[in-house]
Amino acid sequence: MPIITTNPSTGERLAEYETMSDDQVAAHVAQTAEASLNWARSGFEERSRILNRAAELLRERAEILATLITSEMGKPISQSRAEVEKCAWMCEHNAEEAEAYLAPREVATSMSRSVVCYRPLGVVFAIMPWNFPLWQVIRFAAPNLMAGNAALLSHAPISTGIALAIETLFRDAGLPDAVFTTLVIEDKQAAAVIGHPGVVAVTLTGSGRAGRAVATEAARHLKKVVLELGGNDPYLILDDADLDHAADCCVTLRMLVSGQVCVSPKRLIAVASVYDAFEERVVDRAKTFLPGDPLIESTNLGPLARSDLRAALHDQVERTLADGATCLLGGTLPAGPGFFYPATVLRDIPPGSAAYKEELFGPVVCLLRAEDEWDAIRIANDSAYGLGAAVFTKDVERGQRIAREEIQAGTCSVNTFVASDPRLPFGGIKQSGYGRESALEGIRELCNVKTIHVK
Repeated sequence: MPIITTNPSTGERLAEYETMSDDQVAAHVAQTAEASLNWARSGFEERSRILNRAAELLRERAEILATLITSEMGKPISQSRAEVEKCAWMCEHNAEEAEAYLAPREVATSMSRSVVCYRPLGVVFAIMPWNFPLWQVIRFAAPNLMAGNAALLSHAPISTGIALAIETLFRDAGLPDAVFTTLVIEDKQAAAVIGHPGVVAVTLTGSGRAGRAVATEAARHLKKVVLELGGNDPYLILDDADLDHAADCCVTLRMLVSGQVCVSPKRLIAVASVYDAFEERVVDRAKTFLPGDPLIESTNLGPLARSDLRAALHDQVERTLADGATCLLGGTLPAGPGFFYPATVLRDIPPGSAAYKEELFGPVVCLLRAEDEWDAIRIANDSAYGLGAAVFTKDVERGQRIAREEIQAGTCSVNTFVASDPRLPFGGIKQSGYGRESALEGIRELCNVKTIHVK
């Protein structure tokens, strides 16, 4: 069955792609498994040269890639350009640091010599989402290629164009044939790829539902999995916070990619003494985000990626309002073409409501009132998720203590928003997944941590 991509700003058809047959998929997997053997024997110098060239090509093709991203999934063009540049940085960082990250280390034992080394596992199958269609792939691919692993990619159908462009980019950078392969497949074909003897591990960024399905299938074949799933990230606004700065940070990140970011601040928890003043600032800031054509430079709020996603988001908003929340801004479906949704602010979020316990993937700000610091921490941790979080306070030591010791999340920022960085490990806990990407921890995640004894 063909894949048809659609411009979310207009609803118009972009392109049609034929999906691969089961036999074609099996052949591609076998070819990548074969190519992985020689790639594993390549050295850091060769891999680094290719990754640095990939970074150059990303910058040379930045406008083409950014336009493709915006056309396929709708983020404003300025954000798409920033995504391309971040990907170039990811390639360069791994090209420079991978050898040090994977350097063998000696351990004193009763043996003459004991060494821990990090070796390639083989072929890693990546199932990637549409919200950062270039970054999510490069964040997985750059460290794994530098580690000596080969890669298979199954991208979200709406990002098929960018998925094929990434394969072309790596090939043009000098990566040997079949070391990175894009599989244009349906969801139901992923199970056969996971179970193929040529695949040794799986990494997925996506929903909890997808994560459970992939983890279950991988477990049947005893294959390692890295999961980066959803989030319902709490941002704590304490009594001594800079409210102007906090409101600007929270709303700006919440509206990034039209709110379709896993580490977006989805629950803003302000203590009672500053709640009213903070709410006022949040509403004022949210009013500055207006839906528009994402290919126009000045647009700061694009459409949602698909019509069904917009319908699901609006249903969550309506269910939350039915449970007793109040809408301060937005909250209505706009008329006209495209999958736009207005900047929306909800307050009085009842515990147990959709906005309190579910991930709202769209430009909806949820405000919650806490009695004090400890109540804010309680509300923050009252979630099945644990991806990102932030604390806003002028007392930096206080903020660091809360971030380090109290908040249940994989990443917690103080006085700024959460963002992934090639130099730092990234991932979640609880229903937000397990395993890490990026930095030393990420590149070692899908390596064979091998112990060598010498007597």
